[in-house]
Amino acid sequence: MPSPGTIGLYYAPGGHGVRVDSHAYSGYAIPPYYDSMIGKLICYGRDRQTAIQRTYRALNEYLIRGIKTTIPLHKAIMCDPTFIEGKATTAYMEDFFARTPTDLFS
Repeated sequence: MPSPGTIGLYYAPGGHGVRVDSHAYSGYAIPPYYDSMIGKLICYGRDRQTAIQRTYRALNEYLIRGIKTTIPLHKAIMCDPTFIEGKATTAYMEDFFARTPTDLFS
């Protein structure tokens, strides 16, 4: 769900194999009238396992306070055996939510 409001703290991760595309910053006010995507995290590596590990590390380093984000959801996905094994299908998210407690993402 969109989370308009003011970002109190914004710290983007970095390092080899990690890129963040964002216009957000500490103090930025997210309006309720537009797409609520405030950034895109791109991670890569020599293989899938490396990319997943870098993504998880980057998600742990990504600090955004003052609004709700999907960072906890993405961290849970990076730890999900189905995703790690590359067995995700078009029904992945529906299946993921059916077997994962949603309180992990709040």
